Amino acid sequence: MQTVTKLSKKDIAKSLVSFVTGTLGLYIMVACMVLIEEGTSGFLGYFVQNQQSLLTVAISFAVLSAMLYCYFFFENKAVLSRYSKTTELFLIIYISFALVFTMKYVHRMSRPVAFLALMSVTLFRRRDAIFINSVYALMMLIIDRFTNLTLMRDYMFESYACLLCTFCSGIVAVFVFNSVKTRFQSVLLAFILLIPVEVINCVIILPVSLATYTAGDILDLLIFGALSCILSVMLYMFILPVCERFFAEMTVFRLRELTGDSAKLIKKLKENAPGTYSHSLVVSQLVEACAKAIGEDPELARAAAFYHDVGKLKAPEMFSENQTDYNFHDDITPELSVDIIRSHTRNGAQLIKKSHLPEFFADVAIQHHGTMPIKYFYYKALKLSDGELNIDNYSYSGPIPESKIAALIMIADSSEAATRTLPDRSPEKVEAFVRGLIEERLDLGQFDNCNITMRELTIVKSTIVNQLTGVYHSRVAYPKLSVSKKK
Repeated sequence: MQTVTKLSKKDIAKSLVSFVTGTLGLYIMVACMVLIEEGTSGFLGYFVQNQQSLLTVAISFAVLSAMLYCYFFFENKAVLSRYSKTTELFLIIYISFALVFTMKYVHRMSRPVAFLALMSVTLFRRRDAIFINSVYALMMLIIDRFTNLTLMRDYMFESYACLLCTFCSGIVAVFVFNSVKTRFQSVLLAFILLIPVEVINCVIILPVSLATYTAGDILDLLIFGALSCILSVMLYMFILPVCERFFAEMTVFRLRELTGDSAKLIKKLKENAPGTYSHSLVVSQLVEACAKAIGEDPELARAAAFYHDVGKLKAPEMFSENQTDYNFHDDITPELSVDIIRSHTRNGAQLIKKSHLPEFFADVAIQHHGTMPIKYFYYKALKLSDGELNIDNYSYSGPIPESKIAALIMIADSSEAATRTLPDRSPEKVEAFVRGLIEERLDLGQFDNCNITMRELTIVKSTIVNQLTGVYHSRVAYPKLSVSKKK
């Protein structure tokens, strides 16, 4: 998610409206629960009998929603700047509420306590997920203690157990999730979540209720506690792909699917522009290492690098990495060559949008050359002209990179392509070359809009040099010796 440091008055107004609307949605959820539980005949009677409790619930929800808004206002304005993110936030809360209410009819301790935490840590930042999970746990405690919609009011210790189970299992899910790289590993996560849930149930509920609980009740408590964790993960696996598609979310699972050989554009790139595919593969490795080194999202950087040159699919034979002996540019004017070369950024962005891929990929595709001059054809045009030429006519159209990942891809793209041409690929030569490329882009103001620091650029330079000298290392010359088969 792109960093947002300041919200406009319009953004603040829209975000406030979305949070007020979301809070009203919570009230509607409670009303729907009452309607289902009491029926149309007892609907109004329930509100009359429980007006004090329901007023407490309404005020508490409003306060917690306000705290959630304040958190995002001070910690992550990017969520408030996008209406889709606030919609997504309240949607997963609604789904969580509905699941808790539904599981009441199975067993009061079978609610999927970690579902919201898993969704939050996938769709938001880790710190955001912790706060969202904490607010949700308090909301569920309020529902449990002041209504009989999810737990009977007499089940006081169960309500405290549910609070702790929701909070603790959610925190475990948030911190363990970074180690989850595949959907199968997400399934294994259910067994880790069992630990806090079963421990809390046994410590809080069993000692108090041991006198009235039968062996069957105790077994049910353990079984449905396990079911709670399994359901959390299963529902997460089922609902997450829907959110990925509907909200165009770039989760680690979605990003890996988009960079697989079966992905439509990657498959086309591999078949129709093998040189570009090979180049993109190396650039993705460089960018992934750089992103990890400076604290950016390596999975997102890797995926964006895979798609940064897909615009070359429109005319792959016009780019040197896909050519053999014949160069089409030898027979056309430098001006036409420049138009063809620089159009691949715009074509790439259009192709990405047409394929319904994340907008971030399109941004990177059109920004990864910024407004850099296309030197080869500029020099060629100078030789053919009598006077001076406007270098802007021989430069990429921009815009310049607006994210650190776009800047990383700009550096890695030019470094990988240029290093191939170096006769001497020793670490010293590669380091000097990459340093020159970065300094040139600094001088031309290519990094002015992406907030990348000099320290980070130094780290990027070292990382790329280490990676490139590993990829293009020298090999021992094999002796020219033919060996015949033994008879």
